[in-house]
Amino acid sequence: MKKIFILFVILMSSSFVISQNNLSKLNDVSRISISTLIPNQVEGLPEIAKQQLSTKIDEIVAIDGLGAENSRFIIMPIINVIGKEITSTTPSMTAINMSVTFIVGDGIDGTKFATASIGVKGVGVNETKAYISAIKNINIHNQIYKTLLENAKIKIVEYYNSKCDFLIKESQVLATQNKYDEAISNLMQVPDVCKDCYTKSMDAVVPIFKTKIDKECKIQITKAKAIWASGQNMEAASQISEILNQIDPASSCYFEVQNLTKEISKRIKEIDQREWNFKLKEQQDEVDIRKLSINAAKEIGIAYAKNRPRVVYNTRIIRGIW
Repeated sequence: MKKIFILFVILMSSSFVISQNNLSKLNDVSRISISTLIPNQVEGLPEIAKQQLSTKIDEIVAIDGLGAENSRFIIMPIINVIGKEITSTTPSMTAINMSVTFIVGDGIDGTKFATASIGVKGVGVNETKAYISAIKNINIHNQIYKTLLENAKIKIVEYYNSKCDFLIKESQVLATQNKYDEAISNLMQVPDVCKDCYTKSMDAVVPIFKTKIDKECKIQITKAKAIWASGQNMEAASQISEILNQIDPASSCYFEVQNLTKEISKRIKEIDQREWNFKLKEQQDEVDIRKLSINAAKEIGIAYAKNRPRVVYNTRIIRGIW
């Protein structure tokens, strides 16, 4: 019986470790993200073939749950044509033999994380078709890509762990410049597999989020009060409803929202003999505020990541990666 119990404990512990290592694997913000970049080095490759190559690489990183747009971490191909010939068949065909080296690295500072190479061949009625044929022959399920990305993930985790304090400081500076969404997005991109840095980032994101909603609350409540002062009627109350719905109940000026809604409700009942149909958002206990703030910050991070300006990669340094 004792042996069975020990085995049960071991199995439960193993299950816990596995779940810890796979936290938020598919989460849009906290997962490790890698973008595809087709460098200008790929000379002679037709545009349609470049697009097809980009799609192939997107599929490779997507299989491992790493695909993302506009990440500082990139995967890019370097193509070397080993041989090109016209066949003696009828009709004649173009045959291409080339090697493709996949490089994963930091597109901003030029650090190379991992590389892997494969050889592919293609045949077509012309050179463009031959290139397309060769790219089609890239097997996205080749084990070599999984090894490549696993090695790269280790390096990316090391990046976050070694530069965590700098990342947090940089985000705090952005917050002082009123760039709250960018600051929050930067912190929320720290993968939760980087446990220490992730914890520090979550600790840092909460006060930035709080500053953001406090500032927004003051702006919105001032706007709402101005509308109410200019016309104390049902039309004004309807406009104010839309404004007040945007205010987070965790903000420091939410008591002003509560006071204004009481004033509006009382006035509407006096002049219109009916209730103002507006429901305040519920405030949360202090225990829940941190969790709710982090969840709200995740939504901000996702929205900002989808709409942020394109990352400007350092092409000079990228050439050094080659």
